[in-house]
Amino acid sequence: MSFQPKDIERLARLARIALEAEETPALAREMSGIFDLIDQLQSVDTGSVQPLASPLDLIEAQVQRLREDRVDGAIDRDANLANAPQAEHGLFLVPKVIE
Repeated sequence: MSFQPKDIERLARLARIALEAEETPALAREMSGIFDLIDQLQSVDTGSVQPLASPLDLIEAQVQRLREDRVDGAIDRDANLANAPQAEHGLFLVPKVIE
């Protein structure tokens, strides 16, 4: 994939990133290089490779230190809401992020 400076300018505008005009050609080359590497990775045939259950199995057999999966009881809503900066009617209040 080949990025042009106008593509980088558009991406910067969408991401609300301030870029200087002299930065865009170098960034376009870098982004093109990154996507070329991704294309190379995607072109590798991995059909005959068996998925691993865990990469640690290849190193040595290790005991996984996982806790027992069990139900501990109900969540204490009042205790959790006591830590909230704002709460109302048993709910967390958060700032509006979408207009």
